[in-house]
Formats: sequence, C-alpha cells, structure tokens
Amino acid sequence: MSATPSAPRYLDEIAVGESASLSKTFTDADVRAFAEVSTDTNPVHLDADYAATPQVGARIVHGMLTASLISALLGNHLPGPGTVYLGQSLRFRRPVKLGDTVTASVTVKSVDRDKNRIELDCVCSVGGKPVLQGDALVMAPVRPA
Repeated sequence: MSATPSAPRYLDEIAVGESASLSKTFTDADVRAFAEVSTDTNPVHLDADYAATPQVGARIVHGMLTASLISALLGNHLPGPGTVYLGQSLRFRRPVKLGDTVTASVTVKSVDRDKNRIELDCVCSVGGKPVLQGDALVMAPVRPA
C-alpha cells in the first residue's frame, strides 16, 4: 500500500481476517529526522562508531520509528482516515538496521460493533523475520447518519 490515505473504512464494513500491509526502507535521513522530532538522540541510532559494539553491531533504527508504520497503516488504510488509537502493545524481537526494508502488516482479529472497537494483530518484519509484534485497539470511523 502507499503512504497516501485510502478512503475511510467504516466500522460496519470491517470483518475479522482483513489485513493491510506496507513496506518502507529506512534511511539515515529517516533516522535523523525521527531523532530530531522525538528528541531521542541515543547514539546507537546516530553514531556508527558508538553502535559498532558487539552488543549492537551497527546503527539501528529507533524501535518507535519502526512501530510508526503500524500507525500509518491504521490511520491511512485499515480502518483508515478517522481511526482513533486506543492502545498498542509492542514487543521488539530484532533490531532494524539502516537500509533494511520493513514490512508492516495489521490483521483484524476482533470487531465489537456495539462498542466501536477493533482489535488487530500487528507485525513488522525484515526479510520475513519478525522484528516487532503486538496488538492494537482502535475505534473505527462510523458511517455518517
């Protein structure tokens, strides 16, 4: 999917099992811009010499920058524009290195139409291996009366 938002998906249109995904290759410019905006200037993200330790090995992408792909999917595609985040759990499994292409996917695992709640499985992977896993709870847009 593209970064351009899709048309909103209304609560009554969404079914268990639906999914959406997008991919992005993270660059030095992405990491530096995220560091600037977030104020997270940890040298494991910005300093190649510092990050070259045996523990890290090379500069890594901020975990929350990787997780932002999930936010992009929810807000732009499934459910889409008008979605309101209620909660997110994240488990970071592997580091993402500069130049890695991350594929983020969300899959609807439950829909509560009475409470306007959708729960989704969330996974980000590099080369088919999960780097981040979690769940999201959102409110979907409701069809105008």
